[in-house]
Amino acid sequence: MSSKLNLDPALIEEGRKAARKIAEDVQTYIDDHATVTVERTIVRLLGVDGIDEVDQPLPNVVVNHIREGGGIETGAAYWIGNAMVATGKSPQEIARAVSDGSMNLLEVEAQPLPEVQAVITRKAEEMVKLIGKNRKARETMISELGEGPKPYLYLIVASGNIYEDVVQAQAAVRQGADIIAVIRSTAQSLLDYVPYGPTTEGFGGTYATQENFRIMRKALDETGEQVGRYVRLCNYCSGLCMPEIAAMGAIERLDVMLNDALYGILFRDINMQRTLVDQFFSRVINGFAGIIINTGEDNYLTTADAVEEAHTVVASQFINEQFALKAGLPEEQMALGHAFEMDPDITNGFLMELAQAQMAREIFPEAPLKYMPPTKFMTGNIFKGHIQDAMFNLASIWTHQGIQLLGMMTEANHTPHLHDRALAIENAKYIFNNCQDIGEEVEFKKDGLIQRRAQQVLKDAVLLLDQIQGDGLYKTIEEGKFGGVKRSRDGGKGLKGVFPKGEKYMNPFIHLMLGGER
Repeated sequence: MSSKLNLDPALIEEGRKAARKIAEDVQTYIDDHATVTVERTIVRLLGVDGIDEVDQPLPNVVVNHIREGGGIETGAAYWIGNAMVATGKSPQEIARAVSDGSMNLLEVEAQPLPEVQAVITRKAEEMVKLIGKNRKARETMISELGEGPKPYLYLIVASGNIYEDVVQAQAAVRQGADIIAVIRSTAQSLLDYVPYGPTTEGFGGTYATQENFRIMRKALDETGEQVGRYVRLCNYCSGLCMPEIAAMGAIERLDVMLNDALYGILFRDINMQRTLVDQFFSRVINGFAGIIINTGEDNYLTTADAVEEAHTVVASQFINEQFALKAGLPEEQMALGHAFEMDPDITNGFLMELAQAQMAREIFPEAPLKYMPPTKFMTGNIFKGHIQDAMFNLASIWTHQGIQLLGMMTEANHTPHLHDRALAIENAKYIFNNCQDIGEEVEFKKDGLIQRRAQQVLKDAVLLLDQIQGDGLYKTIEEGKFGGVKRSRDGGKGLKGVFPKGEKYMNPFIHLMLGGER
């Protein structure tokens, strides 16, 4: 791709190299540590599901049992595999026995390690084959049904009731939506367990559960058949259960997952060591399952100024890209995030937004990119808001964005009604159709405002990345360089759930999904 912004390729490569070094430094820690969430994810992927008599998820029961017994550093896979060899029971049967107190995993006689590794690998291969089958099913359905053109029209449902969400989601698909995102219930990211079963109550969204995923997947498949295109389903694998939710999404054939390396640290105050370990395994799963990840750089601009801090968005995109590559996730599955969030009263603000969007497109040419609508400066004036959304849509089609979360004119008033969503889709389709090839037809003035703005933001981003490479990512976050939010390396939620891997530790899914142990 030739640069319309006259960006310096050497500067882009310098930024990418710095980001790679930043990710590699952190990866050393990631490779040596696991978390209770990683272990619960392994237990789920081995086929354990369900709850005990007090509604505690069985993966939590098993991992808590191992942890309280002092065996967590060896990992759940070893203890379950050892019990499988000793008793001939399945992981689900073993989990039930642990739950009812009839089995203590740490007291089961130690079996030959090669036999334990073999039985666990065979069991893991069953789930890996299922996830691979789901990926193939998605590809087949897209091939047979087709899909909407890019930018994909991305809409949200957030009623709190999964069955009401289904009604709203199917209506959105009939109106033209290509991706349905089921917003999670407020603060679910802070729960250190995943709720079980279908849910009908939630505040600001609906709980992410495997049954809710299954219900919505079935509904969207049915409606997709009716309208003649494949519809993607999105949810959120962030927070304290990041890899667990990624696993459930892979099992139920979700297509898109919010999955950022830094979001939980900055905006949910989850410990950075916990998050960075968890994001790796979650991305290994998403990469293998063919799930597109959405990163959360757009959130920086809700807490920091979009003009002054634009370079932090670009720097974070570089870092998110490198963490994803470390987990085997290809660029084509990286919907790196950014947002149309400048104050609409700024002179030439649209030109600067255009520079930012075009810059993201040129720096990450293979990534689909996730473009977020104006929210910070939506005032409740629905007429001005509709125009702001139209300008956002124009920037998107102009710069070839991949995933477009549609803005709603009632953003600052209430959760959008069905007719608000219909107007948002109508707005986007009108502009996308009428300006489909504007990006090929219009060039930017050499050394004009747009080119100068993009070049300066890139320079500032690379300077920041060089600084982070010297200081380290942990110190950078502690100093509040991203989104103006400061977090402590040893603070936040979930640090107690991080532990060093022991000598016999095993996670067969890393090997099977990534193609070899790191």
